Amino acid sequence: MKIAIGCDHGGLHLKQEIKELLSTLGHEVEDLGTHSTESCDYPDIAEPVAHAVVDGAADRGILICGTGIGIGIAANKIAGVRAALCHDTFSAHASREHNNANILTMGERVIGPGLAKDIVTIWLNTEFEGGRHARRVEKISALEK
Repeated sequence: MKIAIGCDHGGLHLKQEIKELLSTLGHEVEDLGTHSTESCDYPDIAEPVAHAVVDGAADRGILICGTGIGIGIAANKIAGVRAALCHDTFSAHASREHNNANILTMGERVIGPGLAKDIVTIWLNTEFEGGRHARRVEKISALEK
């Protein structure tokens, strides 16, 4: 699977940990920034990751900032994105199974690398259940028009 990943300065260290995990799991990773701890604006990172996902250049995306909140709000402004903030494994599983989330957001200041790796692994390995959930996801998409 090809994963687009990005972070602001508040998520740089966790992004590095997640990139290593993704490579170990055999995924192709496209790192869309940032690459330093110098202050930057999370919408500038969320946008290219979101477009990579909705345009088909990446299968899924992962975005990290200090809390995971701002970067997720920004990503969800792009039509076709279903970014889910997950700080536990249950939410990671449900965001894929029920909501067909295509971008995972996390906060480096909220969770540690061990939990983040568990979240990513579950999120990548959980399939969308479809069925009654498909109708709901279609309604979400209809709101974008």
